[in-house]
Amino acid sequence: MVKLAEDPELEELRRRKLEEYQRRLEEAYIREQQKKEYEEKKAQILRRIMTPEARSRMETLKLVKPELVEQLEAQLIQLALNGRIKAPITDEQLKAMLKSLQQQQSDTKIRIIRRE
Repeated sequence: MVKLAEDPELEELRRRKLEEYQRRLEEAYIREQQKKEYEEKKAQILRRIMTPEARSRMETLKLVKPELVEQLEAQLIQLALNGRIKAPITDEQLKAMLKSLQQQQSDTKIRIIRRE
């Protein structure tokens, strides 16, 4: 059986594709590590500014309304980083915040007026 010589262009193409694949894997790994680091920092801040009961409520609510929880977490973290939260947030305070957020969201209504 005679083995054909490999085409140098084909080898170069294979090498470039392999490098591209490795680069994409590395970028995905870096993004995953950054996301993990962000989530750890977020959890650390939330542990510091919330009581265990309030954190438990947030975790439960995250299962039902993840977008609402993300919005509230972002607000709480921003307040904490600006030094506007002094004591740990209790479950009752969290309930009031959630009620306020839900009310703000439900106040946004779209009215359609039809012309005849």
